[in-house]
Amino acid sequence: MKQGLLIVVSGASGTGKGTVCNALMESLPELAYSISATTRSPRKGEQDGVNYYFLAREEFEKMIEEGGFLEWAEVYGNYYGTPLKKIQERLAEGQDILLEIDTQGALKVMEKCPEGVFIFLLPPSLEELERRIRGRGTETEESIARRLGAAKEEIGVGRKYNYVVVNDRVEKAVEQIQAILVAEHCRVEQNTKIFEVLEK
Repeated sequence: MKQGLLIVVSGASGTGKGTVCNALMESLPELAYSISATTRSPRKGEQDGVNYYFLAREEFEKMIEEGGFLEWAEVYGNYYGTPLKKIQERLAEGQDILLEIDTQGALKVMEKCPEGVFIFLLPPSLEELERRIRGRGTETEESIARRLGAAKEEIGVGRKYNYVVVNDRVEKAVEQIQAILVAEHCRVEQNTKIFEVLEK
């Protein structure tokens, strides 16, 4: 059985990561979405094991000590992390897993899983990125300026990824990611079993 692919998608705020990942999941129902763990309380309608794994702070910290996370961070007083064991089990079963995380988390994953498929989403331009952020209608001028400054920094990190996809249209971005996954499944190291059978 082939090993599954760990697919990591990142991009600066406003590049449409969530929209692209949701569309990708719809087009590839066999793709598994990695569920994060958190110590924050469930919001209305959220379910344990569906939206997040909701853990007590002590339980989360114990998992950190035991190396139980692929990556983790503390954000606004709550822990968030990607449980390692569940990902390893699914990959061993041959299932591809999609991980949508920020660049900080992705760099940690690169260290632990260099064989992962790292895809960086870019906006068509900084002007378009600003238009998208403003379009949300929830940001102050100060917040917009801060987000754009952070976006420029994050875009530089994109050079460390394997692939880059410009999200000018969601459908096109999804098609390009699908093409990347087809190519990755055709890599020689993904198909050693076939060689072993044919070379007997």
